[in-house]
Amino acid sequence: MIRYSLARFYGISAFVAWYGAVLFLTQPAQASTKVTAQQFVDLQQGQSHFPGFRKAHAKGVCVSGEFISNGSLTHYSDAEVFSAGVHPFIGRFSIAGNNPHADELSAPVRSFALSFVTGSERWNIAMNTPPVMAVSNPYDFYQQLVAIKQGGDAIKTFFAKHPESADFLAWKASYTPTESLALETYHSINAFYLHDAQSNKQAVRWQMLPLGEASKNPFTDSAALQKELAARIAQGNVRFTWQFTLAAPADDENNPAIQWPSNRAQVNAGEINITQWQPQLEGACHALNFDPLILPTGLSATADPILRARSAAYAESYRRRAKEQLIGALGGQESE
Repeated sequence: MIRYSLARFYGISAFVAWYGAVLFLTQPAQASTKVTAQQFVDLQQGQSHFPGFRKAHAKGVCVSGEFISNGSLTHYSDAEVFSAGVHPFIGRFSIAGNNPHADELSAPVRSFALSFVTGSERWNIAMNTPPVMAVSNPYDFYQQLVAIKQGGDAIKTFFAKHPESADFLAWKASYTPTESLALETYHSINAFYLHDAQSNKQAVRWQMLPLGEASKNPFTDSAALQKELAARIAQGNVRFTWQFTLAAPADDENNPAIQWPSNRAQVNAGEINITQWQPQLEGACHALNFDPLILPTGLSATADPILRARSAAYAESYRRRAKEQLIGALGGQESE
């Protein structure tokens, strides 16, 4: 359990206010309908409210370790993280949903987040198991979530009206969740630009490729994935290859629903080594907002509107749980 001081809360609130959580997530330009970040998080939060936790991907585990960079991306970016050497990080594995007590093995989507600090700069990374989004704009994404909550025919109707979901549906049809967080492949989903010292830019997506050996998960309870991860870390580092895919001129870096062709050039940037884990309420990851628009020198955001929507929703979720934590602290109760 964690107690939050007033000073810490006010620092959080000031940051969130500055960052602008009340951003509009808009439909394509020809339409006037808008959905706010607050409405987006309302939908994710749902009727079952768990104060103090993230409103999406509420159940997770903190990890830490090192990125061992081979320096191969320094030709494309002058970000310090890509310089050859060892770069520490704080991270978090999580599952989809707003329930911090959910059954992990039944979760259809798993996520992996990282945070690097180099000097005065921070780089936050938020990845998911799907390689692409089902849609290309925030309004349609909101409507997709509404259809998911309605279920059945609503989902079928939604996808029938959105042919751009073809790549996502193809992945969904072929994907089988593993029994380990260490054996999933995690994707950036959105594209970003790498910048070199001459301000040349290259659009990229990336993925974390697991290096662990497959084995049967001996745990069957609701925390089976976390327990299996802890057992793997106790036996040795959990490792991933960090692989970047370089966009070609024909690729649209602003459309997260379209899979880039498999023949695009790829660069192996090095290895992610996870050496420690902590329960999320006790670990350093719990207080972090893994906003994907927190970027260091050498990287920048594309014009992908879904990327902005993710950032705004993350900020709103962060604002709500910070307020809930303050209320718990003022009430003299331990806060999640």
